[in-house]
Order: sequence, then C-alpha cells, then structure tokens
Amino acid sequence: MTVSAFRAAVPLFLVATSVLVAILIQTEAMPPRLAVTACSLVGMALVWKDIRSKVRGQGRMLSSLLGQYVAVKVVSWLGRRQRAKLEGDTVDVRRVQEDTLMGRLRKNEQTIYGRLFNFSSIKDSATFRARHPITTYEHYRELIGRVAAGEEKVITAGKVLILAMTSGTSGPSAMLLSTKDTNSEFFLQGVVVCLDAMRQAFPASDNLQRTTKFFYMPTFHQSEAGIPIGPNSSTPASSRHMLNLYTTPSPAFQVPSEKDALYLHLLFSLKDPSVGTLESNFTSTVFYAFQSLQERWQELVEDIERGKVSTALNLEPVVRVKLEALMKPDPKRAAQLRVHFQAGFQGIAKRLWPDLHLVLAVDSGSNQIYGEMLRANYCQGIPFYSPFYAATEGLIGVNLWPEEPRRWYLLCPRSMFCEFLPESSLEEEMPPTLLMEEVKEGQSYELVITNAAGLFRYRIGDVVKVVGFHNRCPIVEFQYRRGQMLNVRGEKVSEVVFLDALKKAVAQWPGAQLVDYCCAESGILGDSTGGCDPHYQVFIELKGVRNLTEEQRYKLDVCLQQDSAVYRSYRIKGSIGPMRVQLVAHGAFKELRKQMMSFSNTSPNTFKMHRVLRRKEYADFLLGKTVS
Repeated sequence: MTVSAFRAAVPLFLVATSVLVAILIQTEAMPPRLAVTACSLVGMALVWKDIRSKVRGQGRMLSSLLGQYVAVKVVSWLGRRQRAKLEGDTVDVRRVQEDTLMGRLRKNEQTIYGRLFNFSSIKDSATFRARHPITTYEHYRELIGRVAAGEEKVITAGKVLILAMTSGTSGPSAMLLSTKDTNSEFFLQGVVVCLDAMRQAFPASDNLQRTTKFFYMPTFHQSEAGIPIGPNSSTPASSRHMLNLYTTPSPAFQVPSEKDALYLHLLFSLKDPSVGTLESNFTSTVFYAFQSLQERWQELVEDIERGKVSTALNLEPVVRVKLEALMKPDPKRAAQLRVHFQAGFQGIAKRLWPDLHLVLAVDSGSNQIYGEMLRANYCQGIPFYSPFYAATEGLIGVNLWPEEPRRWYLLCPRSMFCEFLPESSLEEEMPPTLLMEEVKEGQSYELVITNAAGLFRYRIGDVVKVVGFHNRCPIVEFQYRRGQMLNVRGEKVSEVVFLDALKKAVAQWPGAQLVDYCCAESGILGDSTGGCDPHYQVFIELKGVRNLTEEQRYKLDVCLQQDSAVYRSYRIKGSIGPMRVQLVAHGAFKELRKQMMSFSNTSPNTFKMHRVLRRKEYADFLLGKTVS
C-alpha cells in the first residue's frame, strides 16, 4: 500500500472501527476477549491516524512508514528517559563523576594496566589523581600495539570492536580502542538526548519525512589479530531498522568510492521532494555535497527523467541492478528540478525540498566556515543544529540549545570523567587539575579525560571555554586544538583568534568570499619560504576575486595584530616578519583534502581540514596551486 492509498483508507477504518466498538460496549454485547481485540483495533487505528498526520510526500510504501514510525517512537521514548536522567545528573555532578570514575576502575582493575596502577586499592578520585600521572598518546602506544597483536585485557576488560584511527588534525593519526561501552554511551547519552532536544526546538522534525544522510563507506584493514583498523564510524546499512529514515537505499551505502556514493546520495535525495533533514557528521561534508550538486546537476536530472543510474558510476553489477530496480522514469520531477537549478544556486536547498526544516551537522571548530558558507548560499533560511561535541575518544558533550547561534555543549558527566588544566598552566610539566565543580565561568581549560575504553587522565588536546553552568554541570564552547596553534616565536595564536582576524580582513576585500584557508609556519617551508624572518605562510581560496593587492594582503597582518597583543609585540620588535598571503586556485582545498585523507587513512565522515599544516608536502602542494 502506498501513501496515497493509506491516506484514503485510514479515516474510513478509524471511524468504522470506533463506532462499532462504542455500540458493542454500550449494549454489553461484546465478550471480554473480543473487547480486547476491538480496543487493539482502535489503538491501531489511532496509530495509523497519527502516522497519516505526519506523512509528507507521496509514493512511500506503508511498511516503510510503519518502520520509520516505530523507530522514531522508540528513540523518542529513550530520548525523554535519557534527558531526564541527564537533568538529574547535572544536579549532583560531583557524585556522578565519582561514580563514573570508580565504575571504570573497578571494571578494569584486573587488566594488565589496572594491576600495574593498583586500581583495586583506589577508593576515590583524589587517590586516583594522586597516583596516576596525566598521560598523552605515547603512554599507550606500546600497550595498544599489544592489543592489536591479539593480547586481551591489556588496558580494558571490554572486547575491542575497532582500533579507531583519529583524524590526525594536530599530528599523526593515533590508534585508540573502541568498545561496546563507548558505542552505547554515544547512542544513549548523545544521540537520543540530542534528538529529543531537536524535536523540542524544531517540531517539524517529528514528521515522517526522510533524511538525506551523507555518509561514506569507511575503509578498514585488519591488525595481525584480525581486529578492524579504521575510522570509528559504522554504515547506516548495518542498522537495518534505521534505513527507513533515509532517502539513500541500503546498496548505495556500500559503495566504496566517495565520488560515486555522493552521486547516489544526491540522486535519491533529488527524487524525493519531501526530504525533511540533511544530515552528516560535519558541515564540510554537506558543503562539498552541494558543490558536487552544482557541478553535476544536469547528469542527475537526466537520470531521474530516464529512471536510470548513470553509467559513469563504477558500481558492482549486483549493486547496479538493485539500484536500477528502484528507479522509475519521472519526467515531471525532472522538469521541476531543471527550473530550480536554472534559477541559480542561491537558496537552492529550500527550493528543491520545500519541507526541508533542518541541517543536522557539527559546524563548530574547523567546520565553522563551512556552516557559514552554507547558510549564506545553498541553505539560506534553514536552521542548523550542531548536536555533539565528540572525538574518537568518545562523547564529550551535547548541545541542548539547538536554536542558539553559539555552539555550546553541556558536558556529559556519565560519559567521561573530566579534569581541567587551566590555560595558563598548559606548559607546566605536572600541572594540577580541577574537577567539574571547581571550574570558573569565563575561563579556558584543556580537557583531561578518563573514558570507557582504556584512556586514563588523557590529554585530548582540546581547549574549551566554560561559558556557564546547567544546574552544576559546566557548559563549554570549543576554542582550539593545541596542535593547531601558530607558534614561530612562542606567541601561540589559536585557530579561533586567527579565523576571526581572517574574516575581518576578508570583509575589507571588496567582493571577496572566503571558501577555505590554512596556514604554515615558515620553518617547515625551507628555501621556498621567500624570506629569512620567521613568519606565517597563509593559503586562501576565495570567491569573487582573482587577485589581491599587497595592501589588501597586509590587512590580514594588521587584523591579527589588533586581535593578538602578543603577535603585535613580536611584529613591532621585528622578531616575526609580515605574513605572506597566497591566493590559491578554485578547488585547491578539495584536492588537498583528498591527499590528506589518503595519507592518514581518514574517512570522509571524520575528516577535518588542518588549519595549521605540519607537513611540508602539503604546503608545497598549495604553493603549486598559487595563482596570486
């Protein structure tokens, strides 16, 4: 049964069943067993009425709608339950944090690592902090190597599901452990809580509309013990009960090529005019999807018109057959799409999908500029929700304020045991840490975490600012990665400071729109640096201009001096030279992204652009793409 037939049948069924049950009950002519059956029928009818009121679009099968309805209801119930639990936890943060830590120590006390640090004798967090050092990745490298070789219960008692590779934005990729506990925490304390917040803030998200999820098949290889090594992400096709939520059919999620998979995401999304949400891990992925749409829309429209899948895609025969079976010629939709595309791409998302109500993707940190570009261009007028603050190490915080323009995250007290290093003490060898109830609003700290997968008092390298408290639990705003700071003379210019200065400078360049950027310290460039004074080499991709004058380039240096007193003092003294600004060709950063992913084995789902380049070959690549 399709949606159209369903819409027609439900009201008649509901009325007839309700009237029959009412008559039989009033006349006492209904046996108890029949009454139960009748009430069940009425209940089913009410459910169907609820489904009917939420349906958007035509042509969907009833089984798909029922599957989505059940999944949404289950997740909604879980979300309310977990949100209430989180609210209670924020009232008594100290106890919850203590319980979280002690539970992890008890669970892992019989591991090799637990016996080494005598976890069984630790009775509270004060003893733990006194006995266990603050750690970095080098502390675990050899131990994780033993896990990869097949040794069990080395640093965690739980079964290791994946040897998860970090994105490598602040240095070489690290290999961490992913367990059942980290996955369940992310879902129960993160996903369902954020979906509850989303539904409250955006009621339209409760409709039975499908989501376009931009997700790419991760590439895994195996350790010597057969443990998968790769990004910590799973394909939606592995959760078959969730597939009804997405426009992309299951076979397309298995396509290994990012380019071909993106084409299929766009194809099946364009076929459905009632799409409700665009979803991805990061806004960068959504931005690149719209760029591809702008380049390939004619090919996509022809496929929809003919009911075919482009022969240019390199697909396995069995996958192509399954996808072709889902395609039917739709000249009417193709004609609509042509009109929209020929009218231009400003605000195109809302014209393609009139019922689109949300872009669900992280747009903080290094993804901030992509969110800004989407809002200014392709996705005008559509709200954005940045739901999580998370890393390969696990869930850190959730955004309970979807409509706020600033991206604030409530720390999850049951996901991580958190400690905080004051920003002023980051260079100390053994700096003292603060706990959740000890941090101060307005101050910045580096996070030190103990997670569910064998990391203890681990410096993750993120510096956050405490912007307030929800009950007694800190609310933080991401500031920067320590490994992504510019530092040629000890000035330590963070990503957030540099980006603010860059946006001020671009605003003073008539017609210019920032597309992407990164920096390199002159020390890595060698003879190609063009000068002997330590300085910043800045690579910028712009729209709207083909050249910059020397005066315009110098504006960036001036803006950074205005925002960073330390940088200004070094510039005045002459110990740092003026920055060199290079304008690169259109698409240069897209090509750089491919190179970076191939080097680090990072998935498109988890990739974050490096704002400070640490490898000379990346800087040399952009120098080769310089046009001005």
